Amino acid sequence: MSAPGLAAGALSACLALCAGAQAGAETVKAGPWRPLFDGRTLEGWTPKVAKHPAGENYHQTFVVDHGVIRVSYAGYDKLDGQFGHLFYKTPFKAYRLRLTYRFLPEGGLPDTPTWARSNSGIMFDSQSPESMTVEQPFPVSIEFQLLGKDGDAPRPTGAVCTPGTNITFDGVTAKDHCTPPANAPTVPNGTWVKAELEVLPNGEISQKINGVVVHHYANVTLDPDDTVAGGAKPYILARGAQPVTEGYIALQSEGHPIEFKDIEIQELTAR
Repeated sequence: MSAPGLAAGALSACLALCAGAQAGAETVKAGPWRPLFDGRTLEGWTPKVAKHPAGENYHQTFVVDHGVIRVSYAGYDKLDGQFGHLFYKTPFKAYRLRLTYRFLPEGGLPDTPTWARSNSGIMFDSQSPESMTVEQPFPVSIEFQLLGKDGDAPRPTGAVCTPGTNITFDGVTAKDHCTPPANAPTVPNGTWVKAELEVLPNGEISQKINGVVVHHYANVTLDPDDTVAGGAKPYILARGAQPVTEGYIALQSEGHPIEFKDIEIQELTAR
């Protein structure tokens, strides 16, 4: 497809997705917004860092400072594959989640893989931290991927990735592990960005960056053929390719310092 055709197609798809998301939103009842982070402590949150058991905040990877949750590598000499996630204590089914994030300008570890530089995410529809193996780098989940600038090439934030899962776009199963957005910005490190996630009772999911829908998809299922969520095969095979209709929310540490704040949720029910 030519570049002009691709741009026109992306615009048409975006308009259709926005209309679909709005139509879906009218069929649900929304509860009040409430904070998941008190701005002072990690109360209610459980860390799980690869190579360490759930509950161990290895080298204080996750810290609270001046109203933000920061992924910190101050205590690390190297990453050594120790990807981490900070899980909220309660699983959720249908909801809207909103938060603000920024990658810090410097502080990435020297052995962070190229693909993981200025890379983090919001994991959701996730398995619990206790159900992960000690060595497991990523939970079985959907990832609302957050990217900062790395080099001069465009690097839009807001992709969707699928460790241990499958999703569909317009009824067609996504072929790639990560699907980049067609209409999201490349954001310089140090810039605050608003990320919003909507998971509807009917299984439709929308991702927004700074108020703009960048992805819309549905039908989350477990993927027995997964090769990404290392160590998760027994968890998936014990359940089969079943639909995923609820799960935990987690913030990711992937080798570069990032801050999260203003983390709020609004639970939804079908009318």
